[in-house]
Amino acid sequence: MTAPAVPPRAAVPGPERERAAAAGALVLWATSRLGILVAAVLVGMRATLHGVNVDPFLERWTHWDAELLGVIAEHGYDGVPGGDPDPGLPAFFPGMPLVLRAVNLITGDWTIAGLVISFVAGAVAVVALARLAEFEGPPGAGWRAVLALLLWPMAVFLFAGYSESLFLAFAIPAWLAARKGNWTLAAALAAGASCVRITGLFLALALIVEFVAQHRPVRQAPWLALPFLPLLAYSAYQYGRTGDWLAWKHAQEAGWGRTMVWPWESFVTTWDAAMGTGQYAWAFRLEIAGAVVGVTLVLVLLCLRRWSEFVYVGLQVGALICSAYYLSIPRSALLWWPLFLLMARLSTPGPRWRTAVIAGYAMVLGPLMALNIVVFTEGAWVG
Repeated sequence: MTAPAVPPRAAVPGPERERAAAAGALVLWATSRLGILVAAVLVGMRATLHGVNVDPFLERWTHWDAELLGVIAEHGYDGVPGGDPDPGLPAFFPGMPLVLRAVNLITGDWTIAGLVISFVAGAVAVVALARLAEFEGPPGAGWRAVLALLLWPMAVFLFAGYSESLFLAFAIPAWLAARKGNWTLAAALAAGASCVRITGLFLALALIVEFVAQHRPVRQAPWLALPFLPLLAYSAYQYGRTGDWLAWKHAQEAGWGRTMVWPWESFVTTWDAAMGTGQYAWAFRLEIAGAVVGVTLVLVLLCLRRWSEFVYVGLQVGALICSAYYLSIPRSALLWWPLFLLMARLSTPGPRWRTAVIAGYAMVLGPLMALNIVVFTEGAWVG
C-alpha cells in the first residue's frame, strides 16, 4: 500500500511552517547566488593576475546552451541570418526563448535576461521544493531539500541562462498542487513546464499515475490532457517549418548524435570515453556517476512504491542511459526533485547516522559543485 496523497489534518503543515520553509529556502537561494557570483569574480581576478586573458564577466556565462537559447530568442529557429543553419536548434523547446525575448525588452541584453530568468525562476522553484518537502515530511525537511539541490555538482546551471530553473519553477509547484489535490492548478503549471523542456512529457505521464493513485474523481481527468497540448503545439509548429513531426528528436540526433541504442552499448561507449585521456574524459566519468545515481534512485522509488515519482524519474533515466552515449545525466538530475526529497528525509534529526548523511553529501558534492563553477566560467564543457 502506498501512503495517502494527503496526510491527516494534524500532519498538514500550518501556514507558519510553510512560511518558515519558504523564507529559509529564499535565504539559501540568495546566499548561494551571491557565493557563485563572488566565486566567478575571484576566479577571473586570479586568472588576470597570472597573465591569462579573461572574457568579460557576462561573456563567461554565455556558453553552450545559453548561447543557443539566445540565438533562438533573437533570430528564431532558422538561426543567425546569413549563417549556416544549426540543425540542433529545434531540440530546444520554445518556453525559454519566449521568456528570454520578453525579459530582454527590459534588460536590453540577452545574457542578463537569461541570468535574471534563472534567478527569479530558481527562487520560485526552491520555495516550492521547500514547501513540498515540508508537506511530504518530516518537519524540517524543507531547507535540507533545498540545500541538497544547491549542492548538486551541476547547480551552476541554475545560475546560468539555461532552462533548468524555469522548468523547475513550473514543475515543482505543479507537483505540489497535485499532491494537495488541486488538479486544475497542477495541470496548468505542468503545461507551462511542457513549454520549456521535453521533460514535461514525463511530468505529464507521472501526473496521470499520481491522479490514479489518489483515486481522484473521473470528472477531473480531462485536466490531465492539458500538459500534452504544448508538446503537440510545438510538434505542429516544427512540422510546419520542416515537415517533421519529431523535429525536436531528430535535432538531438543531428546536433549531438543522440540516437537510441541498447543500454549496454551506451555504457561501453561512455566507459571507453571516460577511461581515455582526452579533455572530455572527466566529464564522461561524471556522466557514469550520474547514471549510477539515477538507476539507484529509480530502484529506491520502486522499493518505496512511490509510483508516480518512479515514472517521472524512471522514464528520464531510461531515455538517458539508452542514448548513444551518456550526455547531460548529472545536469538532468537537477530536475529529479524526488532525489532531493529523499536526501532531506535521510538527513532529518534522528539516529546519528542521519546527521552524517547531509554532512557527507556536502563534503563530497560541494567541492565538485565549486569546481564546475570554475570550469563553466572558463568555457569548458561540464555537462
